[in-house]
Amino acid sequence: MTPVPSDPGPGGAGPDARRDFPAQGARWFAECFGQEPEGVWFAPGRVNLIGEHTDYNEGFVLPFALGQGVVAAAAPRHDDVLALRTRREPDAVVDVPLKLLRAAGASPGEIRDGMPGWARYPAGVAWSLLAAGHPVQGVNLAIDSCLADGAGLSSSAALECSVALALTELSGAVDVARPELARSTRRAENEFVGVPSGIMDQSASLLCRADHALLLDCQSLESSQVPFDPVAAGVRVLVIDTRAKHELAAGEYGKRQAECHEAAQRLGVPSLRAVTDVSELAALDDPVLYRRARHVVTDNQRVQKVAALLRSTHGNDVHALAEVGALLTESHASLRDDFEVSWPEADVAVDVAVEAGALGARMTGGGFGGSAIALVPETDTGQIASELRAAYADRGWNEPEFMNAVPSDAAQRVL
Repeated sequence: MTPVPSDPGPGGAGPDARRDFPAQGARWFAECFGQEPEGVWFAPGRVNLIGEHTDYNEGFVLPFALGQGVVAAAAPRHDDVLALRTRREPDAVVDVPLKLLRAAGASPGEIRDGMPGWARYPAGVAWSLLAAGHPVQGVNLAIDSCLADGAGLSSSAALECSVALALTELSGAVDVARPELARSTRRAENEFVGVPSGIMDQSASLLCRADHALLLDCQSLESSQVPFDPVAAGVRVLVIDTRAKHELAAGEYGKRQAECHEAAQRLGVPSLRAVTDVSELAALDDPVLYRRARHVVTDNQRVQKVAALLRSTHGNDVHALAEVGALLTESHASLRDDFEVSWPEADVAVDVAVEAGALGARMTGGGFGGSAIALVPETDTGQIASELRAAYADRGWNEPEFMNAVPSDAAQRVL
């Protein structure tokens, strides 16, 4: 992330990578393979404005795409090999025979286990596309990223989506609809990589529009664009990378999914989406399951309140954004106390930001590390960042990093 200066300019820190990053990705490809790429595809990371751990409960989420993300530079090969390189590990050479992915069927574990962690994502996308009946040909693929790993900004989904666009276009499958690509990339992450995530991250990367957030119904997969232009209201979305890295494949994330499933079973409903009021949770006598379910129910309600506020004010009214900020802070308390996925650095970031003048703040992403976000008046951005740095220094923590997040367009070919 790019540090926020004490007096950030109108565009804020962190330029839109679609303007500055493709040429770097193309040069990296040429360095790896000794030829120019046929194309470069960019997919953004995302910030989830509100609606956390609701996606796998078939609820509602409201993410927006970032200007920063991942590029996949690619060109066809004349054999049946997926050749993978990444700037993050420049000495790593991973060549995957596509015949192995075709033969893996529904049990890709043996192939996956022999790969470094980063390579499982693009290989998983190829596997998932093949499993869905789409053609995938041999490709040279070089990956570069301007997203911090472990910051909770969905660098993994950005990687998956950039690769999915490259593979489908180079293999002639250009008619695959974006929602279907979102399902395929999610399947890659769930079944090939082994991370039990919902579909929000891939949908945000593939479907978002600039100056909007994406209201996604994770049950029907219907989506709609919600106006969200905080810059026009003199407000910034400040992303605070707490520098506490998270690992979603660890047991706690899966444990939360299991607890939500158990709560739904005890309530006799197919998912917690079916519960629309906290009073309906009275049948849960397990206090942990009750708290988990209460978070899901109330965060679904908060998503819909935020979407209604933004729609009614064209997403650029500072008074409405103050109400949105209060709902973000409320969501953080629920994630901290009921869902228990926050962490000390995020709690301090939220408390300090709000005390310093933020309209509201919360952790974002799956939790257990990563980032928080704060809605901050543009004129106060530098001061709030300074107070956060001081609070972290007082506790002996790594200095946080900051990025001004601007709602941006979805994944696309950029060269």
